[in-house]
Amino acid sequence: MQYEIKGEPMPVVICQLKNGESLQCESGAMSWMSPNMKMETSGGGIGKMFGRLFSGETMFRNKYTAQGDGLIAFASSFPGSIRAVEIDPNHPVIIQKRAFLASEPDVELSVFFQKKGMAGFFGGEGFIMQKLSGRGTAFLEIDGSVVEYDLAAGQQIIVNTGNVAMIDATCSLDVQQVKGVKNVLFGGEGLFNTVITGPGHVVLQTMPASAFANMIAAMLPSSGD
Repeated sequence: MQYEIKGEPMPVVICQLKNGESLQCESGAMSWMSPNMKMETSGGGIGKMFGRLFSGETMFRNKYTAQGDGLIAFASSFPGSIRAVEIDPNHPVIIQKRAFLASEPDVELSVFFQKKGMAGFFGGEGFIMQKLSGRGTAFLEIDGSVVEYDLAAGQQIIVNTGNVAMIDATCSLDVQQVKGVKNVLFGGEGLFNTVITGPGHVVLQTMPASAFANMIAAMLPSSGD
């Protein structure tokens, strides 16, 4: 497979497939393709289907296979970036639940829960994430611009939960309560932040779609206006 990412801030990844090569994606993610692409829709079993539904994704996935050389394109649904990530058995990654765009078929997607109790109950948008494992190229959708850090063992960064786009599976996640009553009541940052501890690579996004939606909702007149 060869690919090209074009057109930020509303990017698209255009993939050139050889005969027999395949890509999988979320239901409805395909933007355009050559007529010799064969589509197969599957759920991958009841457990995986409900796991995806619980994580906020569609229950079904589509697999496109080239019948001869062909092309297929997947466009971003929100202004930002598309990143290609190489997955192998020694390098699984954790991504925010709406980041997955498409991948080669040997990339496995599963639901990832933050393990610690505080993270589970108060992690908000970051409570349920997705794990990419297996082997192959995956394309991720990043909201806004990308900022990246490499954390050493034990090094930490505190992040607004919605700004976490991807971390290496070697990193750990926890939740930290905002300290101080006035900070909680008037700081505008909510009750909790996510703490990422290295070692591993961290990818942050500057404008989560959820934050953008909240900003627009705040500007809309209420029903009583």
